[in-house]
Parts: sequence; C-alpha cells; structure tokens
Amino acid sequence: MEVIELLPGRLHLLRFSIGQAYLWQDPGSVTLIDTGPVGSSWRIAEMIRGLGYQPGDLRHLILTHFHGDHTGAAADIGGWGNVTVLAHGLDAPVIRGEVPGPPPDLTDEEREQYALIRSTVGRVPPAPAARVDGEVGHGDALDFGGGASVIGAPGHTEGSIAIYLPAHRILFTGDTVARRPDDRVILGPFNVDRKLSIASFGNLAEIDADIACFGHGDPVLGGASAALRAAAASLRS
Repeated sequence: MEVIELLPGRLHLLRFSIGQAYLWQDPGSVTLIDTGPVGSSWRIAEMIRGLGYQPGDLRHLILTHFHGDHTGAAADIGGWGNVTVLAHGLDAPVIRGEVPGPPPDLTDEEREQYALIRSTVGRVPPAPAARVDGEVGHGDALDFGGGASVIGAPGHTEGSIAIYLPAHRILFTGDTVARRPDDRVILGPFNVDRKLSIASFGNLAEIDADIACFGHGDPVLGGASAALRAAAASLRS
C-alpha cells in the first residue's frame, strides 16, 4: 500500500495494487472512504497508528459502491471499535452478501480490457460479506469534514455514491470518474448503465470542487470542477 498525503493533517490517499481509498482526519477521529481489496485492513490500521490515532478512532467507513476493490476489507474494518459502515441502499444488499452484484454492460472497447483485468486479478479473493449499518442516499448529511453530503451517482453500479465536503471543496467520486496515467479525466469504465453513469458524471462536474479524488487514478488537486466539466463536455460531443 502506498500512502500519499494530499492535505497536511487532513487527507491521505491509500493506493493498493488494485484500487484506492481515502482517509480523512478530524480532531480525535478519522473517516475512511472505501477499503481497497481483501487483506488491506492491517495496512490501513498500521497507517492510522502512524498518524497518531488508533483503529478504534475510525468513526465512519463509507463505501462508494459494492465492487470488491473498494469493499474487500470492509468486513475486517467493521470490527474496529464503534465504526459505522455506510453505503447506498441499492448496493448495501450486495455488500452484505444477500444478493449478487449485477455485471457491467461492457462496450466493445471495454471487453478486451475487462478480460485482461479479470485474468490478472481473478486470483484475488472476493470481498467477504460485510455489515452495513446505515443506508444512505442523495442529499444525506454526514458529520465529518465540517459537514459532508452524499451525492447519488448511479450508473457505475445502481447504488454508486460520491461524497462532497463543501467546507473544503473536495469531491470523492468513487468510480464514476477516473483519471488515466496521462492525466486525462475520463468516465470510469465497466458500468452497469453507461448512459446513466454519463449523466451522473455531468452532475458531479457541476459541483464546486477544487480537489477531486477518484477510485482509480491520481486526484486533481486544483481546479477540479473545470477538469470534470471539460471531460463531461467531451462525453456529450
């Protein structure tokens, strides 16, 4: 796991071999957005201790969607202290292991890439069922980061969400938005409903954000709204 400090004393990116997560610090507590794959919990606990907290100081675990590279350690982390695990109501049954998650509706361009990813990461254990304490939806308020808002972003999965911190102008997009190694901001691939995901992308681009943090790819650390709007415009053209 690679740890990158994005805002001193506030925000860290946790990058795994598959996917990434984000840790937000408030005085006396921390919030985790996504978990990385199975087996990541001990690394996250070690990182939290390195910041001067304890794993039991984790108050919120927010899961942006049900995919295993974002929920793989949720079952383990759910056992830490008084953490509250949150996810959208449409993805929560998948995270709990009650129903299977629907597969993506692949474009022709995505099929080869998806097959390659499946062949290289197929040996990674699937995410075990994890509890979800609270089912959240668009417009719900969360008590961290000076006040956070849940933004519905369906399309990548039916219950995909983003998280917005207006006091800090930070947007966590989950997998609705991604960033390529060449720094181009793009629609995240492998969506259950591409058309709906494009609409969600456009909605996120209208949010006043200076920093945008993605499920895959480097964050945009300045002028995020402009970058997302430019990318959204290209999707419409």
